Amino acid sequence: MTAFAAIAWRELRRAWVGGGVMLPIAFFLLVSILFPFAVGPDARLLGRIAGGVVWSAALLAALMPVERLVGPDMEAGVIDQFATRGLSDTGVALAKTAGHWLGFGPPLMLACVVAAGLLGMDATTLVRVLTGLAIGTPGLAALAVATGALTAGLRGAGAVAGLVMLPLALPLLIFGAGEGPGALKLLGAVSLLLLAGAPFVAGAAMKIGRG
Repeated sequence: MTAFAAIAWRELRRAWVGGGVMLPIAFFLLVSILFPFAVGPDARLLGRIAGGVVWSAALLAALMPVERLVGPDMEAGVIDQFATRGLSDTGVALAKTAGHWLGFGPPLMLACVVAAGLLGMDATTLVRVLTGLAIGTPGLAALAVATGALTAGLRGAGAVAGLVMLPLALPLLIFGAGEGPGALKLLGAVSLLLLAGAPFVAGAAMKIGRG
């Protein structure tokens, strides 16, 4: 097993064992359950706004595991050990992104199918939203790892992470909730940009954090 695969597998295993998978998904479903109570029983209205609700809930759920993505490894010296073995910080960040996405993206898409029933989403909208999540969640995972690296060791890192991550994730929310092939193309462009750039930001933050 390569170092990249080993780090990604470690992140995925930690997510399942430490609640990094179940808690965000439970939060996502809870928001999906509560939203119809706030809007009311208008099925047509719920169906019309369901895509936006799913993306808003996904974005908020993505904040939950941010604190555990990099901070604990920085404190325990794991990042230092990776550097000692000659692994680049950017490569470690990319592997963490892959592992985090595997523990977040596919379970979120499965939960979206459940949420679709709660929100009265029709099949066409469900397919469009699932396609958007498949395209957008890799970028969201990369942004979460970069945010975790930037806020590692800070007091109140969870709150700071929200202030850092939410504005940067806004394009994903806008294009993910949008309709038409143009929105998906723009969503793909934003996600690709985050995947290409966020690991470098996370790697630089981890390097600075190591001193």
